[in-house]
Amino acid sequence: MSVPSTTVVVDRTTAPRDAAADASRTMKAVVYDEYGSPDVLELRDVDRPVAGDDEVLVRVRAASANPADAFFMRGVPYVMRPTSGLRKPKNGILGRDVAGEVEVAGKDVTRFRPGDEVFANVEEAGAFAEYARVPEGLLFAKPAGLTFAQAAAIPLAALTALQGLRGAGDVQPGQKVLIVGASGGVGTFAVQIAKALGAEVTGVCSTRNLELVRSLGADHVIDYTETDFTEGAEKYDLILQLAGTLSPSACRRALTSKGRLVQSSGQTTHQWIGPMGRIAAAAVLSPFVSQKLGTFLMKPTRADMEFLLELVEAGKLRPVVDRTYALADVPEAMRYVEAGHTQGKVVITV
Repeated sequence: MSVPSTTVVVDRTTAPRDAAADASRTMKAVVYDEYGSPDVLELRDVDRPVAGDDEVLVRVRAASANPADAFFMRGVPYVMRPTSGLRKPKNGILGRDVAGEVEVAGKDVTRFRPGDEVFANVEEAGAFAEYARVPEGLLFAKPAGLTFAQAAAIPLAALTALQGLRGAGDVQPGQKVLIVGASGGVGTFAVQIAKALGAEVTGVCSTRNLELVRSLGADHVIDYTETDFTEGAEKYDLILQLAGTLSPSACRRALTSKGRLVQSSGQTTHQWIGPMGRIAAAAVLSPFVSQKLGTFLMKPTRADMEFLLELVEAGKLRPVVDRTYALADVPEAMRYVEAGHTQGKVVITV
């Protein structure tokens, strides 16, 4: 679904003669100066970033919105504020996934030149803007078969799915994998990646998303509104928990005796520690049970992204884009993300 935006035409015929030069040094960006609801987000003119010697200035064509952006926007859980900013955000522009064209390449950049189509997961936020500064080491050539919107949907979510499954989960061919939150941004990638790694995949989602999850290759689907998988007879070698509020104790009932529970986020109302309470509980319990219960921190690596690109080129991985929004409509996009019912990814087109 595409949400229409309003185009504002500005008459500059009476502007000073250097207005064009001034405009080239500024850009439109969605900025927030304080923590809060999507109402704190404002589209305005800001200074355009300048690429360093080993950086690339990307003309943004698309950026994806992630639940992490909502956490940074609201400044919760509070435990994250020492790094994000105690009283107000350190970085006033959200967005960590970007796709676009190289505008300027720094003098030490060797792999890209102006006009190249690229995408990246940026270390610092800043993709909800007309331009973003990205280190060359984080950039990848956009696959020719993907649109900018599809490419922007990949980095954070697909890397999270891969590292949860192959890294923390150590999934092996033939193992039974259960993905909780299979229809979300990370979940839609996780289903496809788990299948590509040779697992037997079961996806947990709501009624309206059952067909979507099946279409991504899931061998089995569970409607959580009808069935509690923790009470069933089926046991899994790996449970990747991407959504919901189930405790580690409940999840381990559905694990084999040597199975693994890997947690990544999930719903919470705790403003101080968020989902970290559930993650901490798993860490405390894990040494006392036969299963391994834990979490991981996604860290972008070139090897992992190259593996994902191989899956894309082989037709084994496709981004699912739920809705697209214009840059001016980022507040509405964030409201939709916070509602927690996305089918795949939400993308901002610029």
